[in-house]
Amino acid sequence: MDINNYVSSGILELYVYGALSETESREVTRILKQYPEVESEVDEIENVLIQLSAAVAPADTERLIKTIKQKLSHNPKVVTMESRKSNIPMYIGWAASLVFLIGLFLMFNKNQELRQDLQALQGEKAQMETQIAEARTDADKSKELLSIIRDKDIIKVPLAGQAVAPDAYAAAYWDKNTNTTYIDVKDLPEPPRGMVYQVWSLQLEPLTPTSIGILDTYEEDENKIFALENINPSEAFGITLEPAGGSETPTMEQLYTLGVVSS
Repeated sequence: MDINNYVSSGILELYVYGALSETESREVTRILKQYPEVESEVDEIENVLIQLSAAVAPADTERLIKTIKQKLSHNPKVVTMESRKSNIPMYIGWAASLVFLIGLFLMFNKNQELRQDLQALQGEKAQMETQIAEARTDADKSKELLSIIRDKDIIKVPLAGQAVAPDAYAAAYWDKNTNTTYIDVKDLPEPPRGMVYQVWSLQLEPLTPTSIGILDTYEEDENKIFALENINPSEAFGITLEPAGGSETPTMEQLYTLGVVSS
């Protein structure tokens, strides 16, 4: 360890001033125990601060300045070389003390700014890592869904728009092996506030609708593909718009899409 560089870095002044973090202070304390010359430097800094606190400036600075101005204006010849010489070290001491304290304050502020910048960077890094993880999850999910709907054993059922929404379209992908139906509703209009889409498995003769799920996370799902359990002998699928929470029977006036399973 280069002791001279460490001493001149300004970290000891911040240590004495109490401007370091708890971790940084513990590190300085450890070094003090290991290097006596660094400990001596800290003792000297503490002594200087104690002296400065008592002698940075006179108790009544304004009165002193006023007195000096009066003496200079009324008795200019009274100021001798000896008196001027005796005051110069005092003024130099004040100036040096002021410069030291300003420098210490600037170092403290710089240290705080660096710490805040570091915290901001760490926050941005964490946010970026979260976004990357979410992107990977979405990519994996999309890849999995793509492989499912391309499976040759999957039954695809187009669901055409009905009277209430002629331009609407959806698709059902029925996997009989897993009793799962995947509903793709990306071409349905966004449901009004307080309403949800509900998916129905239908037997046609007699017409028997059975709810297989409500799409209450429509807004949050970017893919707009939902996996629903379906253990029914489905002959058709329909989607209606229902009040939040769903309905026991479909509201036929709000039938958005309907499709029959090919035999």
